[in-house]
Amino acid sequence: MKKLSLIGVGKLGLCFALTLEKAAYDVLGCDISEEYVNSLNKKLFSSDEPGVNERMQEVVNFRATTNVEKTIQFSNIIFLLVATPSLLNGRYDHGQIESVMEQLISFGPQKEHKQLIVCCTTMPTYCDTVQERLEDYNYTVSYNPEFIAQGSILKDQLNPDMVLIGEGSKEAGDIIQEIYEKHTESTPKICRMNRVEAEICKIGLNCFLTTKIAFANMIGDIARFTKVRHEPILKAIGSDTRIGNKYLAYGYGYGGPCFPRDNRALALFAGDVEVDALISKASDESNKQHLEYQVELFQIENDMKHPVEFDFVTYKPESTILEESQQLLFAKELAMAGYKVIIKERQSVINEVKAKYGDIFEYRRRD
Repeated sequence: MKKLSLIGVGKLGLCFALTLEKAAYDVLGCDISEEYVNSLNKKLFSSDEPGVNERMQEVVNFRATTNVEKTIQFSNIIFLLVATPSLLNGRYDHGQIESVMEQLISFGPQKEHKQLIVCCTTMPTYCDTVQERLEDYNYTVSYNPEFIAQGSILKDQLNPDMVLIGEGSKEAGDIIQEIYEKHTESTPKICRMNRVEAEICKIGLNCFLTTKIAFANMIGDIARFTKVRHEPILKAIGSDTRIGNKYLAYGYGYGGPCFPRDNRALALFAGDVEVDALISKASDESNKQHLEYQVELFQIENDMKHPVEFDFVTYKPESTILEESQQLLFAKELAMAGYKVIIKERQSVINEVKAKYGDIFEYRRRD
């Protein structure tokens, strides 16, 4: 049984660990919280991510530790899945990766060659700097981000359309490809390139999706102000095989923890190489404008006699994440305009909304 190490077994990392263990790998995960690690080892941890709790009860060859050095020694293949949140300037915060790097360097050169595979979203060229720093410590650094969505992580990991490998060497690329071919149930397109190309590809792909969403909402707004149907228009546009119907629907603007920040990060990196990423900037502006049009159209079509109910205000129904949720912003704008707005949500979401917006909404709990 091949051994694999994971540094960072939060929401994404834990799902990846469970997916790899299911494919008959022996997996050791590392995280900083002793309480969290103990809850994983005792199978007491509970997740709101579909399928995780069930898989946790079935695992045999996965355990967790807080010991980074033990994790490094466990396997020569190490996946790094720590968080890279956005800074106020829109760039990714590599602080958690830096902390791991400092520990790896403190352990000194490794006797056996190590494959370090960075799965976090990073600014383009960053992983090259990690390789430079670890060059003398017997590591090869590769970049292998995942394309998953909150609420379907396990499913997405098992059935990816594409696997992106920014390989540090051909040998590294072969190793990563073999792991994906073993644990995926679909037959994904394997896209191998160098680290910087893969870093640009990761955020570039998400930026294309934001552009497509913004375009669909723009067409929908045009149709609604013209007082015609947007559905047949968008369906016909998506019927062209050069375009496709995925993500080409009228509705709320894009939000959540990935799309908006990837859009901004690509524009910032483009500026670093003196390219003005007008499309990324326009998608962001269009997304904001769409919310204004939604509010305006709602006020035209609905008076204030009747309350407005929202079945969810997270950025998508199956998630509990409120980050940059267009639904929540829409609800807020209606409440500020004088509408009685009722939010029907899970208690944890209600608590978070209430902490931010107080009593501008009425709240009703749902399971």
